[in-house]
Amino acid sequence: MPTVSRLTPYATTIFAEMSQLAVTHGAINLGQGFPDTDGPASMLAAACSQITGGNNQYPPGPGVPLLRQAVADHQSRCHGLDYDPDTEVLITVGATEAIAGSLVGLVEPGAEVVVIEPYYDAYAAATAMAGGVRRTVPLVADGDTFTLDRDALAATVSDRTAVLVLNSPHNPTGTVLSADDLQAIASVCIAHDVIVLSDEVYEHQVFDGRPHRSIATLPGMRERTLRISSAAKTFNVTGWKVGWVSGPAELVAATRTAKQFMSFVGSGPFQPAVTHALNTQMPWVHQAREDLARKRDLISEALRNIGFGVHHTAGTFFVCADPRPLGYRDGEQLCRDLPQRVGVAAVPVSAFVDNAEPWSHLVRFAFAKRDEVLTEAVARLQTLTD
Repeated sequence: MPTVSRLTPYATTIFAEMSQLAVTHGAINLGQGFPDTDGPASMLAAACSQITGGNNQYPPGPGVPLLRQAVADHQSRCHGLDYDPDTEVLITVGATEAIAGSLVGLVEPGAEVVVIEPYYDAYAAATAMAGGVRRTVPLVADGDTFTLDRDALAATVSDRTAVLVLNSPHNPTGTVLSADDLQAIASVCIAHDVIVLSDEVYEHQVFDGRPHRSIATLPGMRERTLRISSAAKTFNVTGWKVGWVSGPAELVAATRTAKQFMSFVGSGPFQPAVTHALNTQMPWVHQAREDLARKRDLISEALRNIGFGVHHTAGTFFVCADPRPLGYRDGEQLCRDLPQRVGVAAVPVSAFVDNAEPWSHLVRFAFAKRDEVLTEAVARLQTLTD
């Protein structure tokens, strides 16, 4: 049987396409946002101990109790947000399942879901799974950064809106939304009784001494916000697929209702290892953030020296670059050519939008890689000007 029409646009992802091109041409993959170094050694040892110790069967449906407690403790320490680990924290198979479970569990068919554009592609696919109608509010260029189009926000969110999906720090642009932007979102969501699904997986990758602020901390927002994060980006374990969602008990229960029929449970031996990391390895996370900031500076300066226009990255693993000064106006075509032409893979920002025109030139490079990998990638990109 053919794929149902609402999922046809999502048959393949830009990450899969670019990664396959990287493999085909032996290119350095700066397209997909995964680190190429491991997380804390004691966390890895804890996982091995769980596996060899026989913890290889189903974990509890809501997640291992000690991990739910560790997540609650972590959010209390880092953000001043207090959640009941028994009713307000749910462990998921990565943040992607948390997103899908939340939208499927909370969005009635035909209801509107507002996303900030550009948007991580899983938001659109999960909205389609739920039968929702996607609406977008764009970021707009502001010097070498981006800011929220607040007029578009006010015009788009309405009483038809069920959920607004927020992502800050933002993938793919590296933007960290300002306090004023967060307040604008909060105000319009309170006015129209909208639930906020806040994807904060890059909460610990905010640079230059800037703090991360969750929208759930704003007045009137804890009771309408589901906050999503994961071990993947925090502890360099994207393959473990340990995520979590926290928020009001009734919203978490709706997410769990859908989630339990997606994967049921997962990551049994890894959940205790992540518990250990959340409780003891935050100094490792802080050092990793400083190292990432240095890598951001390394690749940003190198891209400028080659001739790219470079947008400032305030957080995440990514930097957005403008190849127009080099004579390339189509970012998607450039990304399809790069693996064979110079041996580097990137992704076009236009893959993350509905309205491609303002974004059609931009390309995204991931910098969460070893220094020698970044240095070699830069050397290859320099041949664009030969």
